Amino acid sequence: MPKSTADFPRRSESLGRTLGIDVTEATARRCVATMPVEPRHHQPLGYLHGGASVVLAETVASVGAYLAAPDGYTAFGQEINANHLRSKRDGTLTAVGEPIHVGRTSQVWGIEIRDEGGALVCISRCTLAVVPLRDGDQAAGRTGA
Repeated sequence: MPKSTADFPRRSESLGRTLGIDVTEATARRCVATMPVEPRHHQPLGYLHGGASVVLAETVASVGAYLAAPDGYTAFGQEINANHLRSKRDGTLTAVGEPIHVGRTSQVWGIEIRDEGGALVCISRCTLAVVPLRDGDQAAGRTGA
């Protein structure tokens, strides 16, 4: 039976929750999440911090890669890059991730982050290692996101 987001542990405290990331769609072929842009997401000049965009991108890739991994396996980010194309001070971002490669030991996901008007804010690529879950990983919420 394929994995579902119900299998993906939710932690009461995590970076995604701190930033207000909400996964709205998640399958092994596509993952979508939103994140507000508020002062807590800003760099010192009052614009969206690039690191917040990277966290959003890696969250989408990690959830999708977990769902695409075989039973008994999870995925951990190994490398991520991001091109920040447009600045933002407020609004809502939507990240859409889709797999470019799903292999036995690695996955590569492409992620586009757009603002509420559909303008491309950031484009990212994330490489993830597919690894076996260890005893207690599910209960502890260690699934790569």
